[in-house]
Amino acid sequence: MNQIKKLLIIGFVWPEPNSSAAGGRMMQLISIFKQNGFEITFVSAAQDSDFMVDLAEFGVTKKSIELNSSSFDDFVAELNPDVVLFDRFMIEEQFGWRVVEKCPKAIRILDTEDLHCLRTARQKAFKENRTFELLDLLSEEVAKREIASILRCDLSLIISQFEMNVLKDVFKISSDLLFYLPFLVEKMNEEDLQELPSFSDRKNFVFIGNFLHEPNWNTVQYLKEAIWPLIKKNFPEAVLEVYGAYPSQKVLQLHQLKNGFFIMGRAEDANEVVKKGRVVLAPIRFGAGLKGKLLEAMQCGTPSVTTSIGSEAMHEDLAWNGFIEDNSEEFAKKAIALYQDENLWKESQKNGIAIINKCYQKSSYSTELISLVNSLFTDSESHRLHNFMGNLLQHHAYKSTMYMSKWIEAKNKN
Repeated sequence: MNQIKKLLIIGFVWPEPNSSAAGGRMMQLISIFKQNGFEITFVSAAQDSDFMVDLAEFGVTKKSIELNSSSFDDFVAELNPDVVLFDRFMIEEQFGWRVVEKCPKAIRILDTEDLHCLRTARQKAFKENRTFELLDLLSEEVAKREIASILRCDLSLIISQFEMNVLKDVFKISSDLLFYLPFLVEKMNEEDLQELPSFSDRKNFVFIGNFLHEPNWNTVQYLKEAIWPLIKKNFPEAVLEVYGAYPSQKVLQLHQLKNGFFIMGRAEDANEVVKKGRVVLAPIRFGAGLKGKLLEAMQCGTPSVTTSIGSEAMHEDLAWNGFIEDNSEEFAKKAIALYQDENLWKESQKNGIAIINKCYQKSSYSTELISLVNSLFTDSESHRLHNFMGNLLQHHAYKSTMYMSKWIEAKNKN
């Protein structure tokens, strides 16, 4: 009989699938490992939130841990997991050396969520009003930390094919350390579309996004200042509903009833909100990874208008489920056309189904991921031996991280 394997997930935050795409991504990972017989423990040093998922309902053990505390060493040694999944590179920095020290045989996997260095470098270029260049990444401080974390792990999950190319071409990371894993959803067909609200049953433009995420705030700001005035000029009765978790005061202040610009706050059910909307607007100007809001729109049968950054790596060579426009005037024109032309809307809706079925099928990736993890169990020594840069970084970088953490722990005790 095969022994049940244990997976430890160290979370940056507790999963909130209704608040962010990152939360949904984490629940997809939990589902894959759970369906393949793993016993899962999820730990985090974050505070509990009112909107976190009840992990017990998914058969996952939940435990709170402390930063810079040797109590984690005792915990992880006793649990003795077969696989440890770090939720973003900052978590690997904090806890990776402790896992190596107490559970050296455990397979270490990093879920990058998206490449933070890419998002940071793009944001910096945007604020400096210049064109982003890939070479900007080489001087980015976050890149040095994030790439070091990727090299130290046995495997990193990369959500975007564009980011896979960046890691291989710009940073020269070996393919052996990377696994492309996009968002994963169920297959859809035209019969599924018939069960969704029709064109005539829907109304209003919609935006949805977690406001703790800077690109989302910038997008809404851009909508209000540049795009919405153009839409209202040619379509006076237009209404935009802006939904999102954790809206700040500066977001709430954009609410303008007379202008049809509504800040709605957190959506109790994001899917229901998007299903009732006719067109999703997402003029994203910087960011990284895949945009969960745009995949969600496709699942809800809601066409969208976005930018080249918004659609990056999301649709391969397939037609978009709406329009991709970087010019604000063209963006507004296409948004109005999509909203008013039922035939164009329906064609765009079908494009979304085609994208889902080609690019995001769970069955296409989950089996391969588990197979790769199982191969690491039998070949981890050879795999690590050939990752010389990872070994070198572990030897040096972990020492500084380890002693800094021990110093903070000693300081806190005093």
